[in-house]
Amino acid sequence: MITIDNTVISEDIADKFFVCELSKCKGACCVEGDMGAPLSIEEALILEEIYPKVKPYLSAEGIKTIEKVGTGIELSDGEWVTPTVGNNRECAYAIYDSHSILKCGIEQAYLEGKISYQKPISCHLYPIRITQYDSFDALNYERWNICKPACVNGKELGVPLYKFLKNPLTRKYGEAWYTQLVQAIETK
Repeated sequence: MITIDNTVISEDIADKFFVCELSKCKGACCVEGDMGAPLSIEEALILEEIYPKVKPYLSAEGIKTIEKVGTGIELSDGEWVTPTVGNNRECAYAIYDSHSILKCGIEQAYLEGKISYQKPISCHLYPIRITQYDSFDALNYERWNICKPACVNGKELGVPLYKFLKNPLTRKYGEAWYTQLVQAIETK
């Protein structure tokens, strides 16, 4: 394990290779699973605020779902997630591109300069999952069959997970934290 400030990072994040290969997985991480993407309470409030600007980027089903259940859903344990279309199908914010690849409507609005929020950090960091404890965050690599093409691609390209996810890790923990992570990994 690597420890930096109030984070404990799994060695897998340093050792595993990963580069998304959307042409093969088709954005399956926006569909698979038993619920929507994890959200912080702050993110749930942001989604509520930006929804009018994101709405034009969403599918009719996504809009219908959000307008029925809300921009975020609070679970019985107090955690928040994005809503899903139908019976736990794709995230309500997911949109299909011309190649039938699922992408994020929130991120599309961000890329077009309509909003300043990129997308939920749990999505941006995937396949790293954060478990928050009272005094620290645990960062772990979530292995999932749908990401096998990304693992093969990352290995072929020689890109470790921590480098592939430099931008979201920096977004979450800051530039100085990321620099410490790189130093810890590259000097071991």
